[in-house]
Amino acid sequence: MFRRILLSAVALLSLTLTVQATEFVEGTHYEVVAEKATAKPEVKEFFSFYCGHCFRFEPFANKLANQLPKGVMLEKVHVDFVQAAAPEIQNALARAYLVGKSAGQGEKVAAMIFDYIHQKRATFSNEADIRNLLVVNDFDGKVFDAKINSMPIVTGANAMKSTQNHWSEKRVLTGVPMLLVNGKYKLKFDQLNSENFDQELQQLVTYLLAKKD
Repeated sequence: MFRRILLSAVALLSLTLTVQATEFVEGTHYEVVAEKATAKPEVKEFFSFYCGHCFRFEPFANKLANQLPKGVMLEKVHVDFVQAAAPEIQNALARAYLVGKSAGQGEKVAAMIFDYIHQKRATFSNEADIRNLLVVNDFDGKVFDAKINSMPIVTGANAMKSTQNHWSEKRVLTGVPMLLVNGKYKLKFDQLNSENFDQELQQLVTYLLAKKD
């Protein structure tokens, strides 16, 4: 009896150690894309509302955002190079997301837009279409009107574009979704365990946030 309990305990301990001892390897799980890391830990997610992979990645991104260490936030950077829509529409969607974020509803607004494009298979022709989608889903139209072309929102969208251009010119941003940790480490998703993807993603990001080299 005691022997069976002991063996079970050893087996459980071995399993725990195996899970905790996941080793992440440069070139396999991540790439080094800059010489120096940012002064403060950070995580950037480059994405597009028109990207099907981004749509499927969104639940993992949201879960990751809620599990990051204290003081570290997931910054979403919407890109405008996806050929499914004009850059002007993609810019308007970036601003709409920032309006939602400024109202504490960034995740909700992002979900509306992703659902509209990928589940309802609908399209946006202009900024009014985007406004209508948000208002139909109970977002305050007055808040949208007041902020969509305001200086803070336009500045935020311009910052996204500048960040996109910076990493595109360095040939780091070659597609979406892309996660960049501390401005130095680009994640490689294909080697993460598909059956335990969210946990390994969290472990890899945590590892890179704390990496000192």
